[in-house]
Amino acid sequence: MILKIIALIFLISVSISAQKTEKQKTEKSVFDIAVKDIDGKDVQLSEYKGKVLLIVNVASKCGYTPQYEGLQKIYEKFNEQGFEILAFPCNDFGAQEPGSNEQIQNFCSVNYGVTFRLFDKIKVIGDEKSPLYSLLINNPGTENGDVKWNFEKFLIGRDGEIVKRFRSKVKPESRELLSALEYELKR
Repeated sequence: MILKIIALIFLISVSISAQKTEKQKTEKSVFDIAVKDIDGKDVQLSEYKGKVLLIVNVASKCGYTPQYEGLQKIYEKFNEQGFEILAFPCNDFGAQEPGSNEQIQNFCSVNYGVTFRLFDKIKVIGDEKSPLYSLLINNPGTENGDVKWNFEKFLIGRDGEIVKRFRSKVKPESRELLSALEYELKR
């Protein structure tokens, strides 16, 4: 009887793992994913086909929060060339994004004049990680593995390919990030 239970548990876990793997296979591009914006509206990321994206997990009470200023600067500089920033608030690290979506939006607007798009608060680590971040951290184009902290950045090419990953310490206006961004905008 115990062996039957163990075998059943094993079969269920294999089935769940296969379903997750199949889902990852069908989501080959960020453009295959749907998310919610900060107002709770559904957004198909396919709306951004042909644009270069910087996807960032953000927080309002983090040592890296001043990066909002740099993000806004590069958004203003490159937006007309087909560049978009998609910011996903996240409370996974040190509970540094405790606010509601309305509070987050107000904070970003009042303190940093943010005009790039903000999205619904999500999970970027753990079993409840969003499908977007599952794809971002498990792809053939960049370093794989969990997001380590707030303000980690993923550069996405016009074709939806994940081309570069920047850890939190890399500032938006750094030469490293700007060089990669400018290269993608010219492709």
